[in-house]
Amino acid sequence: MKIQFFGAARTVTGSKHLITTNKGTQILLDCGLFQGIHTDDINQNFGFDPRQIDYVLLSHAHIDHTGLLPRLVRQGFSGPIYATPATRDLCEIMLSDSAFIQQKDLERINKRRKDKNQTELELLYDAADVAATLELFRTADYQKTFYLNQNEVAVTFTDTAHLLGSAAINLEINEGGTTKKLTFTGDIGRPNDKILRMFDAFPQANFIICESTYGNRLHEPEADMKAHLLRIVRETCVEQRGKVLIPAFAVDRTQELIYALDQLSSEGLLPVIKVFIDSPLSVKATQIMKKHEECFNPDILDYIERDGDAFAFPNLQYVSLVDDSKKINASNEPCIVISSSGMAEAGRIKHHIFNNIEKENTTILLVGYCSPSSLGGALKRGDKEVFIFGQKRTVKARVEVMDSFSAHGDYQEMIQFLGCQNPALVQKLFLVHGEYENQLAFKTRLKEVGFGHIEIPEPSQVFEM
Repeated sequence: MKIQFFGAARTVTGSKHLITTNKGTQILLDCGLFQGIHTDDINQNFGFDPRQIDYVLLSHAHIDHTGLLPRLVRQGFSGPIYATPATRDLCEIMLSDSAFIQQKDLERINKRRKDKNQTELELLYDAADVAATLELFRTADYQKTFYLNQNEVAVTFTDTAHLLGSAAINLEINEGGTTKKLTFTGDIGRPNDKILRMFDAFPQANFIICESTYGNRLHEPEADMKAHLLRIVRETCVEQRGKVLIPAFAVDRTQELIYALDQLSSEGLLPVIKVFIDSPLSVKATQIMKKHEECFNPDILDYIERDGDAFAFPNLQYVSLVDDSKKINASNEPCIVISSSGMAEAGRIKHHIFNNIEKENTTILLVGYCSPSSLGGALKRGDKEVFIFGQKRTVKARVEVMDSFSAHGDYQEMIQFLGCQNPALVQKLFLVHGEYENQLAFKTRLKEVGFGHIEIPEPSQVFEM
């Protein structure tokens, strides 16, 4: 058996790890889009032949783990794609949204390349490719083992509490009478997620491919997240008669915010102001979230039993139409606007920030990871001037940060996730999905708890098992 790392190697996006068994079976773990600046060319080619891939196994639905699936199909992959039911449902809306974004982005990218006399890029994929991709999906519940082919490879999904439907992929590969056990963690969530269940222990592995996004970071403790949110809303919307703008990823982060505001409303604490969920993808994702209560923790299930709905309260409005979004921008009425994207780099939130960033009674609340090159990263960094849609804007709005909404475990929480393993039985642990400096720091911490054989793969590097 060998493993080759075609994405998320010494970087945080583009998750793609190719396993080739001794019999020649090729299994691709995730098929993610590289995101960020200078990634236009790298998404065009995989580095392997999609026609030779036999199976794809998905850890979760985020685009940096699934966003190149339609291109894989466009270039000849025709095998099954296995995921949990919730991951499949989320992929349906997220890949469709991604196809729309690909087409819009390509126009801008090719105009720039043409101006520089560079070769124009082809479209990564379109809606037809997404439809063909969805036809290949097969689903499996958590803790239900299934076989890929003639008992050579057994697969079990276990919950990682990172996103609705997120899973560690646990493989048992039979090679010459010897069973090799490999686990790909996908992204690791947090033990006290407000909506999702606690992550599962996973079977003892010989080989582990482990994420390392926050390998050098501890999340700041949030004594009372709802109190912090309420304070910002009262100071901005009641005292200053302004808007609270919250860039939030459409899936999970947005629903956590809605749930927190729903609780404040039920407790009679939320001021009587309008709350807009201004994102078609968020609207669809919230409906999918409601369908998959099997992923919820006991606290929110108990709340739903008492309240009836954790994602609906007076003055909450879900906004899909562009004209309705423009009306929010045109209005000076105090309100809360939750909109994607989470890094404020695209989507409707960018328009809201553009129109309100120079107003002192506006608060921009950042609730998740923002890459340094993004608009959210610039705001988080404290830049006094930013460029939005090519225009310079002076930052007069107040910028607040709440890290308690992060869906990625910090290094202590990731070590807690790995605590079900006997390090002495792990022959090799690979660190992926992290910046190299963070991975080096996490490697040191893993050695301190007993993991002795740790690799940080380079892009395209091959390891024989």
